[in-house]
Amino acid sequence: MTETFPFVSIVMPIRNEGKSILAALDSLAAQDIPTDRMEIVIADGMSSDETRANVLIFQKDHPSLEVLVIDNPRKIVPTGLNLAIQASKGEFILRADGHTIFPNDYVRLCVLTLKSTNAANVGGRMVAMGETSFGKAAALATSSPFGIGGAFFHYGSHGAWVDSVYLGCWSREIFRTIGLFDEELVRDQDDEFNYRLRSHGGRIWFNPDIQSRYTSRSSPKSLFKQYFQYGFWKVRVLQKHPGQMSPRQFVPPVFVLSLLISLVLSLAAPWAWWVLAGTLGAYLLANLTASLLTALRTRLHAPWLLPLAFSILHLAYGLGFLVGLVRFAGRWGDKIGKVPQETLV
Repeated sequence: MTETFPFVSIVMPIRNEGKSILAALDSLAAQDIPTDRMEIVIADGMSSDETRANVLIFQKDHPSLEVLVIDNPRKIVPTGLNLAIQASKGEFILRADGHTIFPNDYVRLCVLTLKSTNAANVGGRMVAMGETSFGKAAALATSSPFGIGGAFFHYGSHGAWVDSVYLGCWSREIFRTIGLFDEELVRDQDDEFNYRLRSHGGRIWFNPDIQSRYTSRSSPKSLFKQYFQYGFWKVRVLQKHPGQMSPRQFVPPVFVLSLLISLVLSLAAPWAWWVLAGTLGAYLLANLTASLLTALRTRLHAPWLLPLAFSILHLAYGLGFLVGLVRFAGRWGDKIGKVPQETLV
């Protein structure tokens, strides 16, 4: 395999992943391909915790594995990805994160799937897990169609052509053709990149045999912040690429907007209370039904946290989307981004 397996660059944009980075790196070091056929390029967003020290420990413990650490002064994911890709040298480029654990066949399956399907990007199941009671509820909520809509990589069980996958694996030529990640997008840069890839004729393949374990946010506050940002930056993605719009993306913001309008109207019109009550009642019924079915299926030990997790996903994303509409008003059709076009070696 040493002579035939292509060289793979694993790029990792990280910041303050001190608690999880060693587990992620150890799982990559345990891959079933020779260590001389891969490198890990870490773009550190100026971490202020023990992340850098733990990476140094890993480097000392794995002297045969090439690990390059570079600074990411802007501290955001897209700049980290771009810096790592530009510093890498592999024929294939695979994205990893500091809060994800990878089975030892992950890299091999990604590359072999990419070659066998002739896809432009491949990925697999993101198996969400939690470290706290709320984190476990959040993991189940984000793996449910009721929680996140049509993101196939959360729950898909068969191979399929899809719009997006978790993380991703590409040939280097893809970046030479369409450029790197849009550095304007603090979140959702993968959605924009995948849309741009598809618009150039590339296809994305989901392979359920490719799996990774992702650690969900452990508190309501951190989950709310994450999904608020997803909703906020989704507006900018849709402004750049209106063709990416789908009805499901507007369900959370329409729901939140209906609640806000009903609440305001109810101050002057008593009938609006009935609209507000009806909207909330219908949502609570759907939420509790989905929570009950999920709890019965998984035997979650704290099932009362599921309705909270579902509510946070929907309200945070919807509110973030509405704030994004205000913040980016007047920029529809503005496709100007910050996509580095430097030639990759």
